[in-house]
Amino acid sequence: MNFTLSQLPERTAKPREAGITMVMDKGLSLRDVESFLDVNSEYVDIVKLGFGTSVITPRLDEKIALYQSAGIPVYFGGTLFEAFVIRNQFDDYLRILEKYKLTHAEVSDGSIEISQDDKCEYIRKVAQHVTVLSEVGSKDAEKIIPPYKWIQMMKSEIEAGVWKVIAEARESGNVGIFRGTGEVRSGLVEEILTQIPQETILWEAPQKSQQVWFLKLYGTNVNLGNIAPNEVIPLETLRLGLRGDSFHFFL
Repeated sequence: MNFTLSQLPERTAKPREAGITMVMDKGLSLRDVESFLDVNSEYVDIVKLGFGTSVITPRLDEKIALYQSAGIPVYFGGTLFEAFVIRNQFDDYLRILEKYKLTHAEVSDGSIEISQDDKCEYIRKVAQHVTVLSEVGSKDAEKIIPPYKWIQMMKSEIEAGVWKVIAEARESGNVGIFRGTGEVRSGLVEEILTQIPQETILWEAPQKSQQVWFLKLYGTNVNLGNIAPNEVIPLETLRLGLRGDSFHFFL
């Protein structure tokens, strides 16, 4: 930090198990990544190459290497996993993880229909090779999953071997744990946390109002994801009470 201020909340140190910031890269260039890391690497814990962008991103291996050289793990969006599974190319997917020397992967079913047992079996198989994140919740705004089902799915996926379970919100923040307006489904979140440890959940929260909601209730070291690259430092100031929205949270 450039200045000394008292009464700042204590942030966990990297590598973090809590207080994680996951960034969504939807197609940054190599030059963009270099500039991004120059300013933000201290505050980023993991980067997701969103949905299927990795299929068409030029110089993908160089981009991944840039992030990894800064000590930041990279993983492909869960939609890419689903695109391979629905085409019966799961083994090809595993080979791609190995080819690009990825240490993390996401298993999800937001766009395809698979049974919970099958999803957990995929988790177990992928976990033999890399650290697994799984995503719970549908990308379909019309599909409302009751709280007991969220809890059931999260429990079974944690037992299957995931590192973090991701609460779905999309990059827009208007499905899953959020209503179409972007408002938090607070009752759902509170019920999930009665049975699932907070540090195990990565809440997708791309909108500032959503980030503020989680920080106010669950503290500076809540795990937040789908953060836009240009929102990393603004989020860190929220975490530290250095922005109007969270100014009084930690005093």
